[in-house]
Amino acid sequence: MHEMSIALAVVGQVEEVARAVGPEADGRTVERVHLRVGELAGVVPDSLHFCFSLACEGTVLEGAELRTEAVPGRARCGPCGGEWDTGMPPRLGCPRCGGAAAELLSGRELQIAAVRWADRPARPTVPEEG
Repeated sequence: MHEMSIALAVVGQVEEVARAVGPEADGRTVERVHLRVGELAGVVPDSLHFCFSLACEGTVLEGAELRTEAVPGRARCGPCGGEWDTGMPPRLGCPRCGGAAAELLSGRELQIAAVRWADRPARPTVPEEG
């Protein structure tokens, strides 16, 4: 299940940004992460959402919502210049001329498009003594 490694990488990158911001980020948490996921990236969205919630535990992303935006696969034929949606499974032969020299234009994306920060204090990672 490579969705867990993807989720951990996303959490790691967002935490890295929080550390780079420095003291201004103290007490801030993440409300939402928006990912662009290409249909040819081989990612199962339900698995990614599940893994993301687990990967966020104990971090500034704990409780954050994951929103995914599906990016359709598109290809272009080198010889004739025709463009088409590849679909799944991907159709890489040109529907216009039958050529096999296709260039993928989109569909393999896996990128953080946006992070929404909250102003509420982060949850303590160690229980407070009472």
